[in-house]
Amino acid sequence: MAYEFDFTAIAGYTPVLLKGVGVTCTLILVGGVAGVALGVGCAWLRTQGPAWLRGPVVAYIELMRNTPFLIQLFFIFFGLPAVGVQMGEMSAACLAMTLNLGAYSAEIVRAGVAATPRGQFEAGASLALTRTQVFRHIVLAPALKRVWPALSSQIVVVMLGSAVVSQIAAQDLSFAANFIQSRNFRAFEVYFVTTAIYLGLAIVLRQLLRLIGARLFRSPGS
Repeated sequence: MAYEFDFTAIAGYTPVLLKGVGVTCTLILVGGVAGVALGVGCAWLRTQGPAWLRGPVVAYIELMRNTPFLIQLFFIFFGLPAVGVQMGEMSAACLAMTLNLGAYSAEIVRAGVAATPRGQFEAGASLALTRTQVFRHIVLAPALKRVWPALSSQIVVVMLGSAVVSQIAAQDLSFAANFIQSRNFRAFEVYFVTTAIYLGLAIVLRQLLRLIGARLFRSPGS
């Protein structure tokens, strides 16, 4: 018997889908901003920070980059309550995304810093700037400009990976898709539309990040 497609079966669940899209956008906004900020901080600690902090930072980066995001999420949401740290679904999802993106961002930014000509560090030192001031005012912006495409791609990857937060009942887009499919049993239609939405979100996010990069790293006088 031939399968009869019926995309109209999803129309009545549009508010559910829109809510899921909103939650996914909130997650990537919070996790993206906080994750990149954490990554920049860790990159500074690894390159310019106190020696005694570099070991813990490296351990954090290796832990996040070499364990599944889903396990990290489960540890935060299900594991931490065992030691008295409890949080809601959205808080746990945002924290997991921040820590995960922070680790990858740290290595990406560190690569940009490593590509900085040594003369720029020496020029900052000759102006009696501290290492923190040199990093902030001289090194950081050019380093971010070099790695912005890679950093943007990582943010998109984390946004797509956020689909697993539905496993802790965070009501994102994938949660909405599973909910709708459990009600109308139109699996093909539901997940086809959900795939298209994720594709659209990825394209829009990538273009938005490209525009942000063009604006942040615009050459003087351009």
